[in-house]
Amino acid sequence: RYPRGKGPGAAVQPGLTALPIGQGEVRHQGSRIAILAWGSLVAPALAAGKHLGATVVNMRFVKPIDTDLILELAKSHDVFVTAEENVLAGGAGSAVNGFLQAQKILMPVLNIGLPDQFVEQGTREELLALCGLDVPGLIRRIETFCA
Repeated sequence: RYPRGKGPGAAVQPGLTALPIGQGEVRHQGSRIAILAWGSLVAPALAAGKHLGATVVNMRFVKPIDTDLILELAKSHDVFVTAEENVLAGGAGSAVNGFLQAQKILMPVLNIGLPDQFVEQGTREELLALCGLDVPGLIRRIETFCA
């Protein structure tokens, strides 16, 4: 599937560099809250994370998930937030939940994604806002969860 709309405007590099398979990238260092984002939600998660003083990670891969980075962040943060433009059941956030449970790490996790219901038609921006996946929606949901 090809996404609709424009990308975030990242500069194109002239050379190619290989991505290490299964490794996420910390995009903003914060404290207390760690936002783990995938795909198109990395840019809005980064804006929300800077506003909230949260660590923001571009997870890059759903499989294999970066378990080393998750363990490192779990030691230094109180709350995880996962953000994906996908349904939550069986998504990337549930993989994080399953990994934390298998490691016997108990911490609050807010999974943010598409609702498991019919979403009306509209522009991509309208639909993301309707689902709370735009910057104001992410901030509102994280603040409510952490209150």
